[in-house]
Amino acid sequence: MPLPASSPYDHTSHDHPIDSAFDRSAIERDRVDLLDSLREAADTRVLAVRRDAAPVADAHLRLVSVPEIVDALEWAFLGRTADGAGVLLAVLADDAELDGIPDAAWMALRSGGGDLPAAEAEVLTTAVALAGWLRDAPFCPACGARTLLGQAGWSRHCPSCGRQHFPRTDPAVIVLVTGGENDDRVLLGANAAWGGDRYSCFAGFGEAGESLEETVEREVTEESGVRLRDIAYRGSQAWPYPRSLMLGFRARAVDVDEARPDGDEIVEVRWFDRGEIAAALRGEGSVQLPGPASIARRLIDGWVRGDA
Repeated sequence: MPLPASSPYDHTSHDHPIDSAFDRSAIERDRVDLLDSLREAADTRVLAVRRDAAPVADAHLRLVSVPEIVDALEWAFLGRTADGAGVLLAVLADDAELDGIPDAAWMALRSGGGDLPAAEAEVLTTAVALAGWLRDAPFCPACGARTLLGQAGWSRHCPSCGRQHFPRTDPAVIVLVTGGENDDRVLLGANAAWGGDRYSCFAGFGEAGESLEETVEREVTEESGVRLRDIAYRGSQAWPYPRSLMLGFRARAVDVDEARPDGDEIVEVRWFDRGEIAAALRGEGSVQLPGPASIARRLIDGWVRGDA
């Protein structure tokens, strides 16, 4: 649907409104009229999400005006730009299109998030995670009744049993394992689902009753046979596939000769030196590494640079 002639939305001035000053403004979510009032405000911008994709052009998110959204499945409040304008999330059907921004293409977070400016990538990650919950969890897990949205899309209330529900975040670890006297080698694994050519760090979800360090040890030992020492936290990344918080670690192998694939999830494990990884990062050879949007790539890049 094209913009009406009187629309205040101007692509020239609002193409890239999300920067480091973007404010989630979570304190506003309790306003019961927030979504309605922002849908009526002339300066409100909308980030449309279709599954895990949003409109992108020239390596920037393309936001639209409220009138361009015809059939949103759900709405939610994402925050405010530096000039105070509200930004809404519109959850669209899988086959939805937006005619008002013909220069844009739908880009998935997984494949292109690393090419966006940091603030835009963060907002898109939030939007994809929230959209997944809004789309996939409409019913109360306790009694099965259909829930009512609250807090501008950030909570659900069950009218039957009275429970309150919020978007889930599942902790998962991802680990870069190094070996050798000077940490001059790195152990990566090829997952059976990747066809054997793509190598990445070892990862898995935390189990009930585990600390993160215990999860790191269990997952790496299960997948590669390697015992670990010197486990150290390196950073985190929200990763809505489906609703993970990836917690990145570095660790050293006790014995490099213990490495072997589990034969089920991991079909091959290999020790690489810095030259091999640097070549793969340049696109040379057959080895494929994780995409630039992932924390796995960040861990690998840091090791190649020689970060301690």
